[in-house]
Amino acid sequence: MPDRVRSGAFALAVALAIAGIATQVHGQTSAPINSAPNPYRSVENWAKLPDGRSWGSTSGVGIDPDGTSVWVAERCGAFAPPSLMKPGTPFACDGSNLPPILKFDASGTLVKSFGTGLLLFPHGLTVDREGNVWVTDGLGKDGKGHQVFKFSPDGKVLLTLGKAGVAGDGPDEFNAPSAVVVAPNGDIFVADGHGGNTNARIVKFNKDGKFIKTWGKKGAGPGEIDIPHAIAMDSRGRLFLGDRQNNRIQIFDQDGNYLDQWPQFSRPSGVFIDKSDVIYVADSWSESVAKNHDGWKRGIRVGRVSDGAVTAFIPDPVEKTTGTSAAEGVAADANGNIFGAEVGPKRLMKYVRN
Repeated sequence: MPDRVRSGAFALAVALAIAGIATQVHGQTSAPINSAPNPYRSVENWAKLPDGRSWGSTSGVGIDPDGTSVWVAERCGAFAPPSLMKPGTPFACDGSNLPPILKFDASGTLVKSFGTGLLLFPHGLTVDREGNVWVTDGLGKDGKGHQVFKFSPDGKVLLTLGKAGVAGDGPDEFNAPSAVVVAPNGDIFVADGHGGNTNARIVKFNKDGKFIKTWGKKGAGPGEIDIPHAIAMDSRGRLFLGDRQNNRIQIFDQDGNYLDQWPQFSRPSGVFIDKSDVIYVADSWSESVAKNHDGWKRGIRVGRVSDGAVTAFIPDPVEKTTGTSAAEGVAADANGNIFGAEVGPKRLMKYVRN
């Protein structure tokens, strides 16, 4: 082989090797990521409900600005995955006199609750920098649902987005809004849709709830979406969308420009990014409800936003199941304790470092 050809082939091989390393670092790999260490132990029954009240399904969890209190959106004691909603049958918080929005202090004591009669199907929850609690009502029935609520820390309704009980794709409508996140300047981003014939988009509003723009359509290509189940924002202001049916996180800027996609955090039901840009991603569907993600284990993956590396993995203790299992919603407090909101097992788990 001539020297020039040999050196060209060597250069190509080096370039491909470097590209392969970069691909692994940034997570563009389809190989299951199940082997990260688990430095956490679980704490069951940490959050204490009043006597006579039992946990229902929950997928919404967030951290108060105090850094240690935990907010939860709970479905009024009911086992309530979306598949169980049927006409003429009570579902989730429909007809319940229980408050679905709950605040627990660092010891797990319930210190505040509100929202009775306002929500049908509390799904996503986030807490903004002023301590306001944002909740998506992810289904619609009998004049309720398909809305996003902004509550003050004391439970006063400060803002509603969407039309109560109306599913649509207009600028003032949602169809199964799954999650919401708020930027430092107050701009609001709603992950709108939950699969099937619902929407598959992100909707942006200003701090007063005025529509700015929307982006995304159903599909599997870059920038396309199938089940926008969770959304979070890093310190740079980038949006991390849990594109669940596509088994990836998609990253956008705040104008909707596609930046990247990460499959290494598995099938994202929940996404949370803390102030140090540690990312926490909950997978509740792989090898159970999902039929297109075998080999990946359910659980919570922890990693770095800076390079996309997965650094820890808390596996679902249930090996085999056909339904949703382990956390759907996830959050972490200022001390690094992780909280998993579970739909199937109907509980809020806490994980602390060993």
